Amino acid sequence: MELTLLGTGAPDGLPRPHCPCAACATARGPLARAATALLVDGAVLLDLTPGAALAAARAGHSLSGVRQVLLTHPHDGPAVELPAGLPTAGRVADGRVLTLISGHRVRAVPMDSPGTGYEVTAPGGERLLYLPPGGAPAGLPEGNGNGDRADGGNGSRTGRGGTRSAREAAPAPYDMLLADVIGRPDALARLRAAGSVGPTTDIIAVHIGHDVPPGAELDRRLAAAGARAVPDGTTLTVGEYHAVPDLPRRTLVTGGARSGKSFEAERRLAAFPGVLYVATGGARDGDPEWRARVAAHRDRRPGSWRTAETCDLVPVLTGAGPPVLVDCLSLWLTDAMDRVGAWDDEAWEAGSRPARAALRERAAELVGAVRATRRTVVLVTNEVGSGVVPATASGRRFRDELGRLNAAVAAECEHVLLVVAGQALTLRG
Repeated sequence: MELTLLGTGAPDGLPRPHCPCAACATARGPLARAATALLVDGAVLLDLTPGAALAAARAGHSLSGVRQVLLTHPHDGPAVELPAGLPTAGRVADGRVLTLISGHRVRAVPMDSPGTGYEVTAPGGERLLYLPPGGAPAGLPEGNGNGDRADGGNGSRTGRGGTRSAREAAPAPYDMLLADVIGRPDALARLRAAGSVGPTTDIIAVHIGHDVPPGAELDRRLAAAGARAVPDGTTLTVGEYHAVPDLPRRTLVTGGARSGKSFEAERRLAAFPGVLYVATGGARDGDPEWRARVAAHRDRRPGSWRTAETCDLVPVLTGAGPPVLVDCLSLWLTDAMDRVGAWDDEAWEAGSRPARAALRERAAELVGAVRATRRTVVLVTNEVGSGVVPATASGRRFRDELGRLNAAVAAECEHVLLVVAGQALTLRG
């Protein structure tokens, strides 16, 4: 099945007309994107957009052989002129299946928002799923929503009744998915949980707007979700082998206070189901400011994520299970120093087993668990040492030990990010 992307942008394109934002200002040349429209084997047109015939001609194709024009979402702008010779465009009722004279089979997939998705099966059996902007499939099987799958949704799964393959509960994964990966990462997470997206599914981001800077930053965010973007006019072969983005098993996200590091870490796992969020800060009874901060973090996380409040990270990292987000190592170190009495100057050096040795032993155990883990792990930490020198010996001790811990954990991670003013800079990977 041959697929040509006549456009890959949001319904109002990129750049938006008359928009002064930085993303639109830099979306020029190959970074500009027309509204998303797909031409399948020259026979099926998914979404009719202004200039579709010209876009097809630029890509070396013609719309003269199109036998079906299907729309995925309401068109809010001015009426789009139907090119001569094309059949009337329309939407298909949810669940309805069309069998075209070309041999393609099209099924309308219900969405959780206004719009219709389309599953297209080629005569040769290749399958793609195309979702509208801002939409996620509704009524998917629950799959492994309890988060017991160790690979984030791409392998076998375990339920209360025993172990079974994801393929037994759902059809084989799609060969290709085209969706609003940036706007609705939870749609991708749902499809992974249902077994509809597997490790070999080619995930193409479409409906790309100005909510994320184009170019390298867009590519970086998509790669974290296992997806990629292609320029307008690209022709792809559905089912053909393509190296999917290599997802790092271990990622360390560091940055200063309020730099956006926690948000960046959460965004890296937003497209995966059943994530375990490990909060190392505890409840802190009697501290309303802390409660408000914890509530803000919880409210922005996907509802399918589970939360564990613990500083006992070694069993979490060495056990099997879904992806893990640990927030954060600086609070873990605070708890570790409390446990061994490392804040006290005398205890730090004195005794048959000084607090210094006990703390270093705990840190070494944690680093060893990061090295040995087979789970997908994102760890958050604070970057220290760039500001005012702490006034107390215990404060300087915490700064020094956190710097050592950060360096040791970073050495075990395939991907290391530094977040400054909400911008993620890649240090490794």
